[in-house]
Amino acid sequence: MAFEKVKREENYSEWYNNLVHNADLAEHSAVKGCMVIKPHGYAIWEKMQQQLDHMFKETGHSNAYFPLFVPKSLFEKEEKNAEGFAKECAVVTHYRLKANPEKPGALMVDPDSKLTEELVVRPTSEAIIWNTYKNWIQSYRDLPILINQWANVVRWEMRTRLFLRTAEFLWQEGHTAHATKDEAIAETEQMLEVYAEFAEKYMAIPVIKGVKTPNERFAGADETYCIEGMMQDGKALQMGTSHFLGQNFAKAFDVKFQSKEGKLEYVWATSWGVSTRLMGALIMVHSDDEGLVLPPKLAPIQVVLVPIYRNDEECEAVINQLDIIASDLKKAGIRIKVDDRDTHKPGFKFAEWEQKGVPIRLAMGPRDLDNGNIELARRDIKTKEVIPQEGLIEVVSTLLDNIQNELFEKALQFQKKRTYEVNTWDEFVDVLDNKQGFAIAHWDGTSETEEKIQEMTKATIRCIPLNNPKVEGTCILTGKPSIQRVVFAKSY
Repeated sequence: MAFEKVKREENYSEWYNNLVHNADLAEHSAVKGCMVIKPHGYAIWEKMQQQLDHMFKETGHSNAYFPLFVPKSLFEKEEKNAEGFAKECAVVTHYRLKANPEKPGALMVDPDSKLTEELVVRPTSEAIIWNTYKNWIQSYRDLPILINQWANVVRWEMRTRLFLRTAEFLWQEGHTAHATKDEAIAETEQMLEVYAEFAEKYMAIPVIKGVKTPNERFAGADETYCIEGMMQDGKALQMGTSHFLGQNFAKAFDVKFQSKEGKLEYVWATSWGVSTRLMGALIMVHSDDEGLVLPPKLAPIQVVLVPIYRNDEECEAVINQLDIIASDLKKAGIRIKVDDRDTHKPGFKFAEWEQKGVPIRLAMGPRDLDNGNIELARRDIKTKEVIPQEGLIEVVSTLLDNIQNELFEKALQFQKKRTYEVNTWDEFVDVLDNKQGFAIAHWDGTSETEEKIQEMTKATIRCIPLNNPKVEGTCILTGKPSIQRVVFAKSY
């Protein structure tokens, strides 16, 4: 199904939805609220997954897998966590279907297959994992446990948008167990740094690192750390979270260990995760009216090579030379594709790869072949030039690095331009409604004020930045004393 292009400035939401379809990233499925991630979209997710997995393993973590289903009695054990996710839970009550005698060819739930205990389809895995850890931990010698899981989860969202919010989504969730509070906090902060490094160095997205307010904290956590990115419409997107869980889950599941001193103590815990929501961030931060723009480090195809010819003789000669160039690029570690399809014209191919966000396009015709030249086009700034084939590998390698760096710098400058320090309620509302960005403002520290501001403006406190300077002021809403500014924004 073809979708017409929509200008980003005219209708950001429709622009996003159409881009996802036009770039062949994902589509809605027959299951309401769920998506099909198409090969090009999944290839980008795989690049993210591979890099993150490497970073997790470099910090000492191992992968494991835990069940999709959580017995309701286990899910209920940590009350705050259970209450926080209760409204989003899908629940399995029966395990069998049978033929419907009143409707030939139809099926019905077999009433005799009712489960003795209902199963929650995991919205997150703390419950099943901590019930398992109880069997793994007896002594300080068993700690720390540093486990990550790549999985899918289900959160029954009423309003969905491809990648950003779907009933089922892909993610990773780390779950670690420690002997001391300090170790657990260090782990929580370390993983936040891993996420921030990935966002900035690989996604080319600048982020603000901070902690959530109690209102925005993960259900069951003592502290939630986060990274927040700014999209091109000035809204915030929470791109990753890392939670210090204290001893809440250890106490709920009675997970104790014998310390070096011979005392029985509760374990300290963390959990942390990012999801396919990162795909939404990648799209919204860099892309334009022509389609997807990908940072080279995450592009499944970094360079596409397109032949131009009029007859079979020219075709063979041009493609032979492009194959030689492609082989040299591949040897240099560059991900390439030669688009030698004879079913589409060069113009169609140019438009297709532009929509899919391939960072560099190389095109060659008979004249270029004779002259030892090749046409090079950049996707990010839409420029093209004819350059010599000699030295091409070095030119492309350097250009890929430059594109990566320039995408980050462009996003950083946009973030700075749309971040405003405000001191009055009128200034605050003006930023949210007209300037559309982050408002750095004083808040009196109460949940009541936070909720009132959200009710009045639909803006939330995205985070209290790490190493936030203590600057006295007055709350923008109540006028009460404040010791620091926080980041407010409308968000996805």
